[in-house]
Amino acid sequence: MPSIESTISPLGLEQEPGRPPMLRLRPGDEQFVWTDEGRQGLVSALAEHGAVLIRGLDLRDASGVATVLERLGAQPAAEKETFAQRETYAPGVYSASPWPSNQPMCMHHELSYTLDPPGLMLFACVTEPAVGGATGVADAAAVLDALPAGLVERFEREGWLLSRTYNDEIGATLTEAFGTSDKAAVESYCRAHDVSWEWRPDGSLRTVQRRRAVVRHPVGGRRCWFNQIAFLNEWTLAPEVREYLVEEYGSDGLPFNTRYGTGDPLTEDVVQLINSAYEDHTVSTPWQAGDLLAVDNIRTAHSRQAYEGPRNVLVGMAAPTRLGNASAAVEGGL
Repeated sequence: MPSIESTISPLGLEQEPGRPPMLRLRPGDEQFVWTDEGRQGLVSALAEHGAVLIRGLDLRDASGVATVLERLGAQPAAEKETFAQRETYAPGVYSASPWPSNQPMCMHHELSYTLDPPGLMLFACVTEPAVGGATGVADAAAVLDALPAGLVERFEREGWLLSRTYNDEIGATLTEAFGTSDKAAVESYCRAHDVSWEWRPDGSLRTVQRRRAVVRHPVGGRRCWFNQIAFLNEWTLAPEVREYLVEEYGSDGLPFNTRYGTGDPLTEDVVQLINSAYEDHTVSTPWQAGDLLAVDNIRTAHSRQAYEGPRNVLVGMAAPTRLGNASAAVEGGL
């Protein structure tokens, strides 16, 4: 593989300890980035580092992000089974997931519970926050190596379960998640995507899907800790939020929760252990308006710091990827 310096020279790639590599553009450089040579340089950078921050594109709105996807030649990814409502601005271009600004959003891989997760994520800062709000990244292979071998072995053997209960109060509604409220269409989608479902007496839908926790990257075969086990677990919620939801909906009616693949519940200490491994491998750079962070979604998890002041970071999803060893429920069913 050619070096970044030779591939996208004379732009160069800056690397600072504790931060993702940065491509700092000067006026006019953005034209070079979209040439075949420049695009290949970015592809090589992502393959080597898993994430690249591009500073100097002067992105101002959703149309700019859509243009980036087009110039990269990346197929937009349609969001399905979303866990929170987003605004859709263009094919593959969305608002950030709504999340309280005073609470951090812990590490996860976007839509890792679907069969065709996006391989590429773009985060474009239109308005930088006054304090905090950085999007952190963590290498999934390094996180995997940092986790206890016994825990990894269990998740590799059993997979992980995601259970969801759709209502009109918390999280995405049925229509927002599936694009329809028609029961037959929802059931057809679930059947085609290895999702078990149950219509409850009150008309709400509960789904369960079993997925692999460790996958091999489609390029190079590197083993990656690829899931949302900690992010979508009840123990990651703020204590007062968790207590309210359990009291309101019951432990089996939470909007979302995760378990071991056998259905055994996760303990708080295991969830904290996973989040601690992520924290130990998190790198981030404060946002500046116009920044673009490109992330290999299979190789790299991402998070969001708590923040103060207005913050507008748009999200691009592209390159839907069918992972050969994560494309269906773990053998044996639910």
